[in-house]
Amino acid sequence: MSEESLPADDLPEYAERVLEVAELIPSGRVMTYGDVAEWLEEGGPRQVGRVMALYGGAVPWWRVTRSDGVLLPGHELEALARYRAEGTPLKEASRASQGHLPRVDMRRARWDGGERAEGHT
Repeated sequence: MSEESLPADDLPEYAERVLEVAELIPSGRVMTYGDVAEWLEEGGPRQVGRVMALYGGAVPWWRVTRSDGVLLPGHELEALARYRAEGTPLKEASRASQGHLPRVDMRRARWDGGERAEGHT
């Protein structure tokens, strides 16, 4: 995850749109990479993931996640702290899972962009 942010003029238009969606996701909720692409009606999960990896450091990146709820590799502990602070629903890990880290409870935490009509053009 890049912690650097570029001036808006330097961002590709698609990247700006992805980052705007990430900023709309309410605290304690998440969208998948695919959800963001679907919401934008452009690109796909990989394109959204690439944008988040390159430019997502300045937005709530932990709110854009994998569809299986697995925490972002390399950023698990920071994401977990943010999820817990925001009250994001989590599924506790079984002892058999690698690292014993919880996952996001996608059934309860997933946000459908219900406020799409407000502020989205």
